[in-house]
Parts: sequence; C-alpha cells; structure tokens
Amino acid sequence: MINAEQLKELHIGEQWVDALNATFERFDIMNPLRKAAFIGQASHESGNFKMLTENLNYRAETLMKVWPKRFPTLEFAKQYERDPKKIANSVYANRMGNRDEASGDGFRFRGRGLFQTTGHAGYYHAGKALGEDFVMNPDLVTTPMYAALTAGFFWDVQKLNQYADSRDYRTMTKKINGGFIGLDDRIKHINHAIEVLT
Repeated sequence: MINAEQLKELHIGEQWVDALNATFERFDIMNPLRKAAFIGQASHESGNFKMLTENLNYRAETLMKVWPKRFPTLEFAKQYERDPKKIANSVYANRMGNRDEASGDGFRFRGRGLFQTTGHAGYYHAGKALGEDFVMNPDLVTTPMYAALTAGFFWDVQKLNQYADSRDYRTMTKKINGGFIGLDDRIKHINHAIEVLT
C-alpha cells in the first residue's frame, strides 16, 4: 500500500492515498515499477495531481500549432481564441463518440481525470467498467477516486503494466499521449517515484 508519507515526498496531496490504493489493487498495479510508472505518468499528465480538467484556454497561434488542420489560418483561429467551450466543441466534434459541434459534447466530455478521459465514448466505457454514470455526471471524473480509477481503467485497457515491468516508458508514453510529448519529464517523475517506493 502507498502511504501519505510517500506521497508527500512525491509532492502529491494525501487525499490521493485511498484513490491510488484502490486503483492499484483493482488493476493489478501492485509492484513498485508499475506504481512508479503510473504515478510518474499521472504526475506529468495532471501537473502533479493538481489539474484534473483539460485547460483549453488557447491563444490563436497555439490553436494553429496544436490543431493545424482545424485552424489553418490566424484569421480563423482568432474566432476561437481564449474560448475553451467553443474550442472544445469544435476540435472534439464528431469524434470519440461525440455528436456535432452544436451538441456541446466536445466541452461536456473534455479531458478530465489523471489521464484526461475525453469524449462521450471514453466517459461511457469507463463508467460502464467502474459502475458509475459519467455520461450524466462527467464532473465525477475530477474527484480523486474517479480521476484515479478512470486512469487505471485506461491503463488496464492499454495493457500498460507490461511496459512498466520492462521499463519501456517510450511505448507507454505513446499509448497515453499519442506521441512523446514530455517524455523526459515523465521519466524523471517515474524515476523519482521508484526511489520513493523502493
């Protein structure tokens, strides 16, 4: 079991003790390498367990960098600048189980939790697996217990224990992030967690 003292060393609040232990037990994240990899990846994804809702408050220039196909010109991107609701409804429309832009699904099912559960399908499947209705109550995913359990569900679906065991953090990061953004930071967090947990 992980304890408050260990979390303190990792700069994570003690309110995460029960949520992490429940997640580790449920998804067989039981050896130090697995726990450390989960904590390290979650630390990077959530700003050390503090940012549990996706921040979509982007400048026009950033929108063009993050979603070049969706925001091809500065003039077009300016219409969405600093409007998280409008941005989410646009970039997440008609994908991940979401309906069209007008439905509001993009913003309703924006990223939440330690691994940023996103899209109607993500909320639906995680909710089914965990016995909760996240579709009707998506903000549940911002509570420590469900922020951790939804991340554990994703971890399990993606079979990430094997990459933790072999220390293949590159493949693991690709599965979580879709690319290698923040790989060095993730590895730094993982190594720190391994020190603390062993």
